[in-house]
Amino acid sequence: MQSEFLSAMAAVIDSGKFAGGPFVERFEEEFADYCGTKYAIGVGSGTEALWLTLVAMGIGPGDEVITVPLTFVATVEAILLAGAKPVFVDINPATYTMDPSGIAKVLTAKTKAILPVHLFGQPADMGRILEIASAYGLSVIEDAAQAHGAEWHGRKAGSLADAGCFSFYPGKNLGGFGEGGAVTTDNADLADRLRMLRDHGQKRKNQHDAIGWNSRMDGLQAAVLSIMLCHLETGNRIRKHHALHYRKALSGREELMLPGESEGTSHAWHIYALRVSDRDGLLRDFQTHGIGYGLHYPVPVHRQPAYRAYASGESALPLAEQCADELVSLPVGPELEDVQVEQVIEVIHHWTDKTL
Repeated sequence: MQSEFLSAMAAVIDSGKFAGGPFVERFEEEFADYCGTKYAIGVGSGTEALWLTLVAMGIGPGDEVITVPLTFVATVEAILLAGAKPVFVDINPATYTMDPSGIAKVLTAKTKAILPVHLFGQPADMGRILEIASAYGLSVIEDAAQAHGAEWHGRKAGSLADAGCFSFYPGKNLGGFGEGGAVTTDNADLADRLRMLRDHGQKRKNQHDAIGWNSRMDGLQAAVLSIMLCHLETGNRIRKHHALHYRKALSGREELMLPGESEGTSHAWHIYALRVSDRDGLLRDFQTHGIGYGLHYPVPVHRQPAYRAYASGESALPLAEQCADELVSLPVGPELEDVQVEQVIEVIHHWTDKTL
C-alpha cells in the first residue's frame, strides 16, 4: 500500500490543492456513498465534527444536550465549546452505550439534542433513542468516531440520525496520516451551514456570513483516506474474526464479561473491551508477558477535574463508573495474526486458572 499512498500524495503535491479542493470533495462523495447519506463534510478532526454540528444546529448557551459519561472527553468537550450544558445518563452495562431508559429522567425544557456514542464500535440503541427524540422534538447526533462501518438494522452508522460525526485519527478503523473528521447527513441546509462554518463562516471568498472556524480537511489526508476507505471492510472483517476468536476461547470463564453484538447490529470492533472485576491482576500478567492492552476509559468524563461540575450526583452514574473500573481493551486490530491473538488468550487462561 505504500506505493499507493506515495502516488496519491504526489498527485496532491503536483496539484497544489492542499486545503480543501478536489481531493477532499472526492473523499466526501466516497464516504457519503459508503455511509448511505446524501452528504459528507470533511473537517479538521472528530472533535470539530461534533462541535461544528452542534453550532450548525443552533445549539448553544442555555441549551442542554444529553449524552453519556463513558466516552472520550471530546464528546462532552464539544457540547461545552458550543456553549451548551452536557447532561449525563448512565449506560447499559452489556453494551457500554447509552441506556435510553434514563433519558426521560433528565429531560427539561432546555433539552435540545441527544448525543449517543457508538462506543468501541457498538451502535447505541438507536430505535428507542430516535423514538424519544421524535416525541419531544429533539435533534439526534451520532458520535460515530469509533464506528466506521458499524450497522444498525442494515443501516450504516452515520446515517441513523440528523447527523453523524466521525474521527479519522490514525488509530481508527478508518484512519489517516494525522487528524481529520467528517459529518454525514441527509439535511442539505445543515450540510451548507457546516461547509460555511468550517471555512471561517464564508459562503464565498471574502463574504463572511457567520463566525466560523478554520476546520478544512487537507488534501493530503483526503487522498490517504480515499485509499484507506477501500480497505475498511476487509479490516473490519479481520477485526470481527479476532473478536469471535476471543469469544470462542474465553466463553465460560466466570471472571470475565465478554462484549457482544446487540440484536440487529453489526459491531465494528474498533475496541474489544473485556470486563474483569480484578483488572489489576490481569494487567500484571499482561505486563509480565509483554501483552499490549488499553484502558478505555478508566476515569469517566464526569469524574474528570474539568467536568465534575456537570455531574448530577455522587452516585448518579454507577454503571458507567463500574465499567470504567473493570474494562480492559485487548488487541484486535487487523494487523494482528491469529497466533498473536492465541498468545493473549493463553495469558488470560493462565490468569483465570490462578484465580480459581
